[in-house]
Amino acid sequence: MADNPEGISESAARAARDVRVVFSRLRRRLRGVADTDELTPSQVAALTLLGRQGAVSTSDLAAAEGVRPQSMAASLTVLDQHGLIERRPDPLDGRRQLVSLTGAGRERAEGNRQAREEWLARALHDRFTEGERRTVIEAMALLDRLAQP
Repeated sequence: MADNPEGISESAARAARDVRVVFSRLRRRLRGVADTDELTPSQVAALTLLGRQGAVSTSDLAAAEGVRPQSMAASLTVLDQHGLIERRPDPLDGRRQLVSLTGAGRERAEGNRQAREEWLARALHDRFTEGERRTVIEAMALLDRLAQP
């Protein structure tokens, strides 16, 4: 392939393109499974991050999601209006506020996670053979190496 950067094999370029496209499609499908009524994808991402990270600052959430703090603040405002988050002063730095999920926020984040996981497990069970599922497991172990520092 002529468009490959120098020193990158055809197979590496194809694998990179295929992984990106498939993960993008899969992410869209998983978003469609969750209870995201009234919430944008950015707001759902913030809810999910808070479910994993606990009490953190707006700037920490923005950095984790790769967005500007102002964008994260806007997402958090909507989550606050829905009663899904709470804010409290940071005990170590009174100038900062920490954001965490309310009980309703935890329920929604956990429900979304569980719905996505169940949909994916059902799809893998219904659409793939045992051998294909083992191949997926092996491929995920390889791809996980990309995510390591």
